[in-house]
Amino acid sequence: MKINKRGKKKSKAHYFFLAPHMIIFLIFFFIPFLYGIYVSFTKWDMFSVPQWIGLQNYATIFVNKESSFYRQFWNGFGNTLRFVVMMVPFQILIPLIIAIALYAKPRGARLFQGILYIPTLFSISAVILTWFFILHPSYGLVNKLFGLQINWFGEQPYAWISIIAVTVWWIIGLNMVIYVAALGGIDPGIIESAQIDGAGWFSKVIHIYIPLIRFPLLFTILSATTSQFNIYGQPLMLTKGGPTESTFVLIMYIRNLAFGSGKPIAGVASAMAVVLGVVIGIFSVAQMIVLIKLQKE
Repeated sequence: MKINKRGKKKSKAHYFFLAPHMIIFLIFFFIPFLYGIYVSFTKWDMFSVPQWIGLQNYATIFVNKESSFYRQFWNGFGNTLRFVVMMVPFQILIPLIIAIALYAKPRGARLFQGILYIPTLFSISAVILTWFFILHPSYGLVNKLFGLQINWFGEQPYAWISIIAVTVWWIIGLNMVIYVAALGGIDPGIIESAQIDGAGWFSKVIHIYIPLIRFPLLFTILSATTSQFNIYGQPLMLTKGGPTESTFVLIMYIRNLAFGSGKPIAGVASAMAVVLGVVIGIFSVAQMIVLIKLQKE
């Protein structure tokens, strides 16, 4: 009986320790999440009482081609999707190549790994400020060093190149550490057997490294895809959405409509946010399904 009573006390203690986190989750995430969905069905300027208008906000951004909100939504979503498509391959392949190179344990491997990981510890503001001076058209290090006259922030395709380069430099260390840890779990005997059989570097990568780390590799692919849909700071601070709104991503439009100058249009902004959330949710569910199937294999 004492054991059972203690077991009950332990189970209650678990709820006690979880309670602060659940309260914070409810107040700062779940309740605003539900209210945001509700607001997407209303006309609201964040000051007056929200007026229920049903699916009108969604019809505006999906159907009404004459509306400026329609243009903003599809331009922002297109730019966001463009960034995801361009960014994810770099975010996966470059760290993977570096991790495989470090797997051979060359001299200074740990130091090099630490140097590449350091940028992930910086805030987005510090990263952008650093690269702003490196890529500045007039006195930037890149233009001065190579004798170029490129406006990295105001011309295409250089604006996208600068955003991709800055983002890769900022987050490359995270996936690299994951891949290094995964490669470290491979049985050295498998590699030795492949070398005895005459397998070259490329053959080992394709037939040994990638299949044996497929779980963390797939995890990083899917998590990178979902996370990059939230792109905001880089185009906002580097290019300010230009030139001609070609790097104006969806979250920037959402922020401007809800909190920008003029009269807030929170209903339309919430509808855009809900659509973006649904897209991210689809990728998240796909990630969960694939990872569960992979675990069962």
